[in-house]
Amino acid sequence: MSDERNLPTNETEVYAIHGADPEALAYAMAKYSRSALSLKESLREISSQRAEEFLNTFYFQYGHRSIADLAHVAFAVEKLSLLAAIELVDEQRWDGQERSTRYQNFRKSGYYTPQFASEKDRERFAKTADALFVAYEQVGNGMLEELKEHTPKPAEMDEAAYTRTLKARAFDMARYLLPLATNTSLGQITNARTLEGQISRLLGSEHAEVRRLGERLKEAASGSAWNNSHAGLQRLIEELPESARAKASEVLLREVKVSPTLVKYTTPSEYAKQSAAELEQAANELLRGAEIASKPMVDLVGPHAGERYALEIDLAASLLYPHCHYSYRQIREAVAALAFGRIEEIIALGTKHRGRHDELPRAFSAAQGFRFDILMDIGGFRDMHRHRRCTQLLQKYTDAHGYEVPDFPSQPAMTKSRVAGVFSGAMKQAFAAYESLGGCGTRTDGAEKHAHSSAGVHVPQFGEGGVQLQRGSASPSKANPDAAYVLPLATRCRSLFTMDFAEALYISELRSGVAGHWSYRRVAWEMYEAVKRAHPELARHFRIKDVYEPVDLLKR
Repeated sequence: MSDERNLPTNETEVYAIHGADPEALAYAMAKYSRSALSLKESLREISSQRAEEFLNTFYFQYGHRSIADLAHVAFAVEKLSLLAAIELVDEQRWDGQERSTRYQNFRKSGYYTPQFASEKDRERFAKTADALFVAYEQVGNGMLEELKEHTPKPAEMDEAAYTRTLKARAFDMARYLLPLATNTSLGQITNARTLEGQISRLLGSEHAEVRRLGERLKEAASGSAWNNSHAGLQRLIEELPESARAKASEVLLREVKVSPTLVKYTTPSEYAKQSAAELEQAANELLRGAEIASKPMVDLVGPHAGERYALEIDLAASLLYPHCHYSYRQIREAVAALAFGRIEEIIALGTKHRGRHDELPRAFSAAQGFRFDILMDIGGFRDMHRHRRCTQLLQKYTDAHGYEVPDFPSQPAMTKSRVAGVFSGAMKQAFAAYESLGGCGTRTDGAEKHAHSSAGVHVPQFGEGGVQLQRGSASPSKANPDAAYVLPLATRCRSLFTMDFAEALYISELRSGVAGHWSYRRVAWEMYEAVKRAHPELARHFRIKDVYEPVDLLKR
């Protein structure tokens, strides 16, 4: 019998890493596949020059892009518009936090002003944005008073907590008037691979602000990083003997560049640019200026039973979706009516300009699982946008779908409040400015046709009275993209969310909770209802309560 005391032991060692530069750490971890050294040993022998040489060889020449997944970089991005923030965070592998429109007053945030072609347009934009902020404050204060009248303070509740809780609900309604130009701030932590794709995408934006944002991200990754420890180290160095200060400064206060190599060749994606132009043209030719069909707020779209070429139809429809303002169902029906050869031609547009290292566009990931075509206010969409375990296709902003009125169950409705006129007047002014500034306008029989409310009062819905895009303006490329900055968060936008069953359940359960904003609570409920209609046996696995049931406004 062997002596077990002489057998080798396998003691797993785990240790956290701190203080290594992101690219050096990525290099050290990548060496696991090419060296028997431990991570500690690899980091000890590393230099920035050796890391750069390694990354230049294996990342850029050999295309081992997974190496960049190992280098994580933290950024602060401050004083950018809500429009730019939405574009910035539109990454499936993204982590970060943004200023909350629920808990912070944006009255003093200021706003971004695009470079319009004429001074008249610039003045019209500024006048409208200023008016929206005034209305934002009036609606917030007015609805806070309405809420206090509706929900008296319990004797046992602190006055400050009572006001703070109801003020958050008032902000929930007032935020609908914040224009997309509103300044915000956010922090993000991404790996260098995501960062590279993010910068490339931003550099190709139709908005000058977003293109500059891409340039600044690239500069921040390549240049000197702000080091939080330097202030304290500087004080310690000053206490050292004069003869030791220079060496200590060189070692302790060294310049750190978080990702100087991995993003240095990042340029706008010609693949995305060329594909977008051709897919937009294909969408225009397919729909030929048809009216946008009226669809529910949440539409679960799937293939017809026994449909031939269902995957190919889904792929073609998904490729066209971001390049027009039509619903997914309407696009899909138009695609399904085509000859199969034409469907193949549309799919080929998605790969036609693909380079050696270009990833397929996101639309190729959207033709599977549960597909929810969602039409909701931009403010609520920003919350839904945070769900990363699904594929999202976003359409460009337009006033074509009207706007939401913040009428929420269990609390005073905006349409019946003292500030109802302030809200509707601000929205009419914003939509008029949007069209005046060259936005993709709409034709209606009356401005009230733009309003959509979930309250117990009828507000004419989109599609009633002949609401449609102006002939010849269904193509987003014909509009001035910067006109979108004046659109408030109440404006409805269309997006396609594709996910598996687990994510559909997760979003429905999480976002329907009583502490959430009514806008996405309603969307989450409608997602559940759509699944229940299509798959009643699966619906019983959802742990969800009817969002229309009364709630305690003082519980968050």
